[in-house]
Amino acid sequence: MRRGQRGAAILAAMLTVTLVATFAATALWQQWRSVEVEGAERSRMQSTWVLTGALDWARLILREDARSGGADHLAEPWAVPLQEARLSTFLAAGSSGATDAGTDTENVFLSGQIIDQQSLLNVNNLVESGRVSPTGLRSFQRLFELLGLPQGQLGTLAENLRLATEISTDNQSATQAPLAPQRIEQLVWLGVSASTVEALRPYVTLLPSRTPVNLNTAAPEVIYAAVNGLAMSEAQELAARRAQSPFRSVSDATQMLPQHASAMTEGGVGVSSRFFEVRGRLRLDRVVVEERSLVQRDGLNVRTLARERGVVDPATLAQGLSRR
Repeated sequence: MRRGQRGAAILAAMLTVTLVATFAATALWQQWRSVEVEGAERSRMQSTWVLTGALDWARLILREDARSGGADHLAEPWAVPLQEARLSTFLAAGSSGATDAGTDTENVFLSGQIIDQQSLLNVNNLVESGRVSPTGLRSFQRLFELLGLPQGQLGTLAENLRLATEISTDNQSATQAPLAPQRIEQLVWLGVSASTVEALRPYVTLLPSRTPVNLNTAAPEVIYAAVNGLAMSEAQELAARRAQSPFRSVSDATQMLPQHASAMTEGGVGVSSRFFEVRGRLRLDRVVVEERSLVQRDGLNVRTLARERGVVDPATLAQGLSRR
């Protein structure tokens, strides 16, 4: 009898220990989860503040550039990319934030750049006043031919874009029209294959209004597509010449290639820009956050049109750096 009671007591003790261990493990897990959630929220807020500050700084640079006037080219301060650097280097020397919060800022790295969106062909140039634009279509035909892309997809793209941007009072026809894309990858909505979109990505953009191509910032392929009758070798010559001395006006380029003066003065090219993309990247410990913002500059007014933020896979980032 005593032996049975002793065994029951041991079993009860073991059950008690098991329950206590389970409760303790659950409490520790909940505490760990709370710390992780709090840390993630803190990192998110910190990245938001820093990237917002970086965007405001980029807008200030573009505003000061507009104050000086003249053409926009790749030798200006806004075109110089910000290489990855510790956030602490941007803080004022000797400030309390730089000393007291050193453990945080020493592990935070910031990089970014401003990209002229008028260095690219604007997909929305394909449509003008509710119709497919002949000049816009011609530029994209030249680009498709240069890249070896199917012209049939261009026709489908232009017609579907016309339908997507058409303002109609007929609700039924409006519901049948395709959605207007907001990003390049969404061109697949308009009947363009994913492989064609990837081939176009380095050379095209989507802007809210029709825009000329900036001769001072565009790649030779884009200049070739924008100027009717221009040879690829001549586009490369323009790019090489502007590296030595940026074009102050379109007439500078026409003096270099007078045989293409009429094509350059059609309005498809220029030497200044209104639309820019601001890219910011923040690396905090193992988290990499990227933000892309489209800004429009009209005189000294620089306003943000769109912002997009996402977390980058560190493995993908490492692969991209290894390819450079």
